[in-house]
Amino acid sequence: MSDPREGSAAIVPVFVFSLPRSGSTLLQRMLATHPAIETASEPWILLPFLYALRRKGVYAEYGHRTSIRALEDFASGLPGGERQYIEAVRDLALHLYRERAGAGARYFVDKTPRYHVIAGEILRMFDDARFIFLWRNPLAIVASMIEGWGRGHWNLYEFEVDLHDGLEALVDAQRAAGERAISVRFAELVDASPDSRDRIFSFLGLKMIDADPERQVEVQLDGRMGDQTGVRQYSRLSQEPRIKWTKTLGSPLRKAWCRRYLRWIGRERLQAMGYDLDELLRELDAIPTSWRTVPADAIRMLAGRFVRAFEPWILRDKLDDLRHGHRLHPHS
Repeated sequence: MSDPREGSAAIVPVFVFSLPRSGSTLLQRMLATHPAIETASEPWILLPFLYALRRKGVYAEYGHRTSIRALEDFASGLPGGERQYIEAVRDLALHLYRERAGAGARYFVDKTPRYHVIAGEILRMFDDARFIFLWRNPLAIVASMIEGWGRGHWNLYEFEVDLHDGLEALVDAQRAAGERAISVRFAELVDASPDSRDRIFSFLGLKMIDADPERQVEVQLDGRMGDQTGVRQYSRLSQEPRIKWTKTLGSPLRKAWCRRYLRWIGRERLQAMGYDLDELLRELDAIPTSWRTVPADAIRMLAGRFVRAFEPWILRDKLDDLRHGHRLHPHS
């Protein structure tokens, strides 16, 4: 197989690893102010290729588990076995990054929040890549999910994979990445201090002086993915997103859920993220209590158990097929 980078300078991927609602779009826009860096809103390209070998997490009309057996059999006949398949996926991604970045860029930033489910595989796949782990106060993430995606209504049952599996996977990946990674806190992005920006660009071997901070509000991220809410509300960095979350978590039920969540994360993982368990618990306790959302929260928390167990949107899609006269097929 020919090198997809042949004839052009090698592109170096920069993966931004974070939970959703952590400020990754702000980080992405800041990075894109440097002429050596190109990006796209959220590529998501590695997920289907790596999930092609995962037995859980995919249900499809073609029979995903059967597809895995077939792919394993095929890969076993390759000179390099399954590893050769992974290398081919890597070469494809590098080729696409290079093509999307154009000839002048040295780095391509792939910011796909759900990459937390494959973070370990990406670390092993891309030896020359750079990794930026972006952390935000988990209470602020919770509040942002409720406000940004739930319009103030309890909806965290939809994001269990992010808040639990994702967080755990990212902490493990950060430890495994070693010197290939840098850890950044959301507060650094909001403060926009020269020191924090210089630290990030220096990690990539770039000079901050070559970046144009005034371009940050002008950077266009083509595509339908990414946090357009944050881009519209905070076109210029401010302190507002750091304090806004406290207005969302005043319900006694929400406070109780958050206490359990913080204790599940635990002191050690929070320290790896740059936060202190006791301090976060004090901040949570200091929020004025409001009973306004309690009835709706209680109903939605109970409904969330049903949603997680039965995933009614699958039934919704089947009913939609029936309405359009399509045959129904089992997914496996």
